[in-house]
Amino acid sequence: MENFVLYEEIGRGRHTVVYKGRRKGTINFVAILCVEKCKRPQITNRVRLTHEVIHENIVQFLEWYETSNHLWLVVELCTGGSLDAVIAQDKHLPEDVVREFGIDLVSGLLHIHELGIIFSDLTPAKIMLDGPGNLKLSNLSLARAEGENLQEFFSLVAGEDGDSPDPEAAQGSTLQFRNKGSPVYMAPEVLKGEEFSVASDFFSLGCMLYELFTGTPPFYSENFPELMENIFNEVPATPRVSGENAKKPSPEFVNLLKQLLQKDPSKRPERQALLEHPFWKGAFSESLPGDIGKPAGKSALNEDVVDASSASPPKGSSVASTATSLDRSTLSRSFKLEKPDELRPKSVMDTENESMFSLSSRSRAGVGPSAAVPPGTPSRARSAGQRQPPRTAGTADASTASQQASEQVFSTWELIFHESDLLITPIIDNPKILKPVPVKFDPKTLGVPAITGEKLAYLPELELARYLEQLCGTMAATDKSGSPRTRLNLLCYLCIISTHPHAANRLLNSHLLLVLIQQLQSAQNWDIRGKSARVLALLAHHATELKDTTVISEAMTAVTELVRESYRNSKLKQCLLPALGELMCLATRQEEKRRVSNESWHIPSAAFTVVLRCLRDGEEPLTNHLAAKVVENVCSGASAQTSGFQTAEVGPMLWYLFTHCTVDSLRVTAISALCRVSRRMPSCFQNVLEKVGLAPVLEALLSSIARVQQCLLTLFCIMLASGGHLQRLVHEKEFVAKIVRLLESPSVLIRAKAFLALHQVLQNNPDMLLYCCQSRLVMYIERDSRRTTPGKDQQQWGHEYLSRCLEILTTLIVHQLPQLTGEVVSVLESVSGRRHPSTVQAKQLKHQLPMLPVLLHLVTSQVFRPQIVNDEFLFKYGILLGYIKSIDYGETSIDGAVGQAQADEAMRVTLSVFEAITQHPVLLTQHHVAVVDSVLPPLTALVLSQSAERRMFSLRLLSEAASVLLGHEAVSSKASGVSPNAGLLRLVQETLLPEYENLLMEPDPVPAYALKLLLALVDYSPVFIRHLEELNLVPVLLQVLQEHQESMLGSSMYNVVCLLGNLVANKDTNMTALYQQGLVERLVPACMDAGVLVLEGESTSRPASPLLFVLLEMLQELLRRTADMVRRALQQQKLGDSRSTQVAEDMLLVNKPFTQLTCTFIQLLCVEESEVGERAMSCLSLVVQLYGAEDADCTGPESAAHLATALQATAPHPKQQKLLLRIIKRLVS
Repeated sequence: MENFVLYEEIGRGRHTVVYKGRRKGTINFVAILCVEKCKRPQITNRVRLTHEVIHENIVQFLEWYETSNHLWLVVELCTGGSLDAVIAQDKHLPEDVVREFGIDLVSGLLHIHELGIIFSDLTPAKIMLDGPGNLKLSNLSLARAEGENLQEFFSLVAGEDGDSPDPEAAQGSTLQFRNKGSPVYMAPEVLKGEEFSVASDFFSLGCMLYELFTGTPPFYSENFPELMENIFNEVPATPRVSGENAKKPSPEFVNLLKQLLQKDPSKRPERQALLEHPFWKGAFSESLPGDIGKPAGKSALNEDVVDASSASPPKGSSVASTATSLDRSTLSRSFKLEKPDELRPKSVMDTENESMFSLSSRSRAGVGPSAAVPPGTPSRARSAGQRQPPRTAGTADASTASQQASEQVFSTWELIFHESDLLITPIIDNPKILKPVPVKFDPKTLGVPAITGEKLAYLPELELARYLEQLCGTMAATDKSGSPRTRLNLLCYLCIISTHPHAANRLLNSHLLLVLIQQLQSAQNWDIRGKSARVLALLAHHATELKDTTVISEAMTAVTELVRESYRNSKLKQCLLPALGELMCLATRQEEKRRVSNESWHIPSAAFTVVLRCLRDGEEPLTNHLAAKVVENVCSGASAQTSGFQTAEVGPMLWYLFTHCTVDSLRVTAISALCRVSRRMPSCFQNVLEKVGLAPVLEALLSSIARVQQCLLTLFCIMLASGGHLQRLVHEKEFVAKIVRLLESPSVLIRAKAFLALHQVLQNNPDMLLYCCQSRLVMYIERDSRRTTPGKDQQQWGHEYLSRCLEILTTLIVHQLPQLTGEVVSVLESVSGRRHPSTVQAKQLKHQLPMLPVLLHLVTSQVFRPQIVNDEFLFKYGILLGYIKSIDYGETSIDGAVGQAQADEAMRVTLSVFEAITQHPVLLTQHHVAVVDSVLPPLTALVLSQSAERRMFSLRLLSEAASVLLGHEAVSSKASGVSPNAGLLRLVQETLLPEYENLLMEPDPVPAYALKLLLALVDYSPVFIRHLEELNLVPVLLQVLQEHQESMLGSSMYNVVCLLGNLVANKDTNMTALYQQGLVERLVPACMDAGVLVLEGESTSRPASPLLFVLLEMLQELLRRTADMVRRALQQQKLGDSRSTQVAEDMLLVNKPFTQLTCTFIQLLCVEESEVGERAMSCLSLVVQLYGAEDADCTGPESAAHLATALQATAPHPKQQKLLLRIIKRLVS
C-alpha cells in the first residue's frame, strides 16, 4: 500500500478515477485506478484473468488493494492514451498505420486466446498506447474463459462480498449488454444469444480495423433495434475515405475485412489463416514457437515493463511459452474460481482513511508518511515486493550476488516506520481521551437559516458570501446584545456543520475565523470561549485546504494566550488544548502538503511551550493526555515546524507519563508521541536511556499492550539506525534476548520490527549471530517465511511489511556468512602445522571457533540453505575440512588454546554441516564438481581418523555423498567427455581400498557404511571388482556375510549380499575362486534365515523381502550357469567329446548344497510378494532340473499342500502354472 506515490489525475469514468503514480524508491511510473466497490465483480474478473499475463501488447497488472469504499488497481502506465482518442483526433488513419496497429492487436489477442481467454468486448476505448506507440489490450473486465458463463461468476463474487450492487444493474433493456460489452462491435451470433468465442473476437477485430481506416464503425446506429438489424443483415460498404490525399484501400485489406466481418462465424478465418493473410506482408512469418502470434523481431515479453508485484511472474519467464505446452482446456479451467476468497485484494486496516498512497504534487522520491528518511539517506532502487529471479544451478561471484541483493532490499530507514506508526486520530472528540458530549441547537432561535453542512459545502459563491455575512453579523449582534444563550446556540450549530470537510474548508477560510478569534479574546462568558474553541478545533480537524491568507497563526496565538492566562482553570484549559492542537496539526499538514512555509500558518513558539508545560507532572491526567496527543499528531508529519517539540526535556516527560500513569490509552499516546518525536530527533530517546537506564526500557518491552511494544521496537530501531548507544545495544545480550522473544508475538508488525531490529544489531555486530541462532532466530525466520499468504488474523495488511523486514534480515545473514567462514579459515590457517599457537592466535581461536555452529544452523534451514550453498561456500568448506583433518591427525594442535572439548566440538560441527548438505541430494548434484574437488579429499582422509566416532561419521558422509554423485552424471561433463566422478574413483582407489579390510572388520555400523560405498562404486564402475580381487577382499566379504547372519535385517547384510550379487553377475569374476572361498556354504544358511523371516513374520518383517529377493537372484544366476554348463557337457558328450563332463560334474557337486533349500523354495511360492514368489519358482525349477527330488521332505505332505496352494494362485497365469506343473512332475518322477 505504502509503496506508491500518487500524482495527478489522468482519467475519469463513471465509476473509476485513474491517477498517475510511482513506486517508491524507483523511477517506475504506474497507473493507479480507484474503482467504486459496485464494480467488484468486474475488477475481480479482470485480476483473475490477467494477474499472471505478461505480454508486450497487454497492459500488465501489478497489484490491487481494498479500502472501505474503493478498490485500487496498480497497472502498467500507458502515456499515449486510448485508441478511441486517437481516432477522435485523427478521424482516420493511413493503411500502413492500420497495419502496424493491427499487428499489435492480433499479437495481444492471439496471446490471450492461446491462454484460453476470450476478450469479449474488443473496442477502441479498451486499447491503450504506450510511449513508443505500441498498442496494448486493456481492461479485461468482461473477458471470460472459454465456455464460461460470466454472469454466474459475477453473481458468485457479488453474493460472497455483499457489496453495494451496481446501480446500472437494475436499469432497462438498453443495458442488457452490460456484462457483454458494446453492441456496436459485437458479432451477430452473440447478439442472437450464443456464447462468445474466438470467432466473435475476430469479428470485433474486423470492426476496429474498419473504423481505424474510415473513422466510423462498419455498423452504427443510435437506434438499438436498427443497429441489430444492420449487424444481422447489412453488408458493410467498401471502406472509403474522403479528402484530397485519400487513398483507396488495398485489395488485401478489403479481403481481410470481408473475411473478418462474415455473418457466419464458421466462415471467418482461423488463427493460422489470419496470421498468413497477405495484408500483414509476412509480419508473422518468423514468429517463434513460444511467442504466439508475435511478429518477427518482437519479444513475447515486454522488456521495458515496470516492476511486477508478487502476483506477477518474474521477468524472463514467458507465459506464452509455458502456455503452448499445456492443454488449452486446462488453462481455461484454471481461471475458474470455486470460491471468491481464492482471489482477494490486499486490505487496509484503517477504514476511516481512504488514503493508501502518499500524495505528491511533484516528482520527489522517498517522500511519504511512511518513509522515515533522514537527510542524506539514499533510497533503494527496487521494491522488495518484486519477485526475485530464480536461482540457477551455478553460482555467481560473491560481489555480483552482493550487488544484486543490495538492489532488492529496502533501506533500513524506509522500513523503520510502518503506515500504522503514523496514523493520526482526532484530538477533539476522541473517545479514548474524553467521551464526546452531544451537541444540540434550537433552529428557532438561531437567527440564520439552519442549513446542513452538506448544503453549505455546495452553495454557490454569492449565496455562500451572503450566508457567511449573515452568520458573522448575527454573532456580532448577539455579542452586543449580551445574550450568551443565543451565541451558544449559534456556536452549537457551527459545531455540527463544521464536521463536513467541504463546509469546514469554506468556514475556516472565511471571515468567520476572525469572529471566532474575537469571541475567544473578548467574550466574558467562559462557556462561550470554550464553545468557540470547540468550533475552531472541529474546523481545523475537518478542514483539508487552507488559503494563503487564512491567519490560523493568529488563532493559535489567541488560544495560547488564553491558556496561559487561565492556566489554573483546568476545565477551560482542557477545552482550549484540543483547539490549539488541531490548529497546530492543520498548519503542519498544509505546510507539508504545499512544501512551502507561510507566515499565516506559522506556529508561535509560545504554543509549543504551553503544550510542553501541560505534559509536566502535577497536571491532571486528562490535560496530560491532551498535550501528549498534540505532540503525537503534530510530530507525525515532516513539517519543519515540528522542531518546536524537539527539545531535550520532551523525551523524559513523555517517558514519565508512560511509566507513571495508570490509564492504558494515555500510556499508548505518550509512548507513541515519544516515538514520533524521535523520528526527527533520535537524541530524544537517547536522553531517556541516559536518564532512566536500559533495564527499565527493556522491561517495558514485555508490556501486554501490543501498541506499546510496537512503539518501543520502533524507538530501538531509530536508535540503532542513528548510531545512538549503538555499541552498547548491539553487544547487550539481554537486549537481543528481549527482541528475539518478541518474535513469538501474534502481531505481524511487532514480529516485523523485531526482525528489523535484529538486522541492525547483526549489521553492527556480526558476532551476535551465534547468540541469535542459539535463541532460535532461524526457526522464527522459517516460520514467518512460510506464511507467504496472510491467514485469517486481523493484520493481513502487515504481511507485506513483514516480508520486507524478513528479506532485509535474511539477505544480511547470507552476505555475512562468507565473511564468517573466511575468518574461521583464516585463523585455522594461521595455526596450521603449529603445536603451540601464540597468545594472539589462541585468543583468535577462542573467538572464531565457537562461531562454527552458525554454519550448521543456516545449512539446516530451508530458507538459507538454497542461498548459501554454492561453489564458493563448498570451496571454503573444503579448506576448513582440510584444517579439521590436520587437527584430527595431530599435525596441528589447538587443545592448549581452546581445550579438547572445544576442539572436538569444532570437528563435530564441521562434519555435521556436510551431513546437512548430503540430506539434500539436489545440492550435491548441482555442485557436483565442487563437492568432488573440494570436499571429498579431506573427508576421505578423515575416514582413516584415529577417532572411532569421526571415522564412522566421515565414512557415513562419504558413502551417502558418493551414492548420490556416482548415480549422477553432469550434462556438461557428458558433452566434454570427462567424467566428474573420475576424481572420486581415484581418491577411493588410492586412499581407502588398501585400508578396506580393517574397515570391514570393525564393529557396526562402520562395515555398513563401507559396504554401501563399495556397492555404489561397483555399481558405477565394474572395474572395481578386479580391484577387490587384487586386494583379496572377496574372502573378507564372505566373512562379513557369515558374521552378520545373526542380524539379517541390518544394512550390512543387505549391502554385502548386493555386492556378492554383483560379483556373481559379472562375467569377468573368477568364479572358481569364489566357490573355493565358500560362497555356496555361506549363501545356503543366509537364504534359509531370510526365508524364515519372510514366512514366519510376514506382517512385521517386510524389510526381509528385499534381502531375500537379492539372495534368490544370486542363487538363480549360480544355478543357471550350472545348468548351462551341464547342457553343454551333454551336447558335447553326444558328439563324442567328454572333456567338459568332469567340469560339469564338479559344478553339480559344488552347488549341491542348494538342494537343502528345495523346501524353502516351495514354501516361498505362496508369499504375497509376487517378485519373491516368481524368483523362488525359477530357483526351484533349476534345482529340480539339476538334482530332482534330492531332499526327501520336498515330497512330504506339507510341501504338497504348499504346491497345491501355489497351483491355485497361478491359475490366472498359465505360463507360471505350466512351469509349476513341470516342477511337480520332476519332483514325483
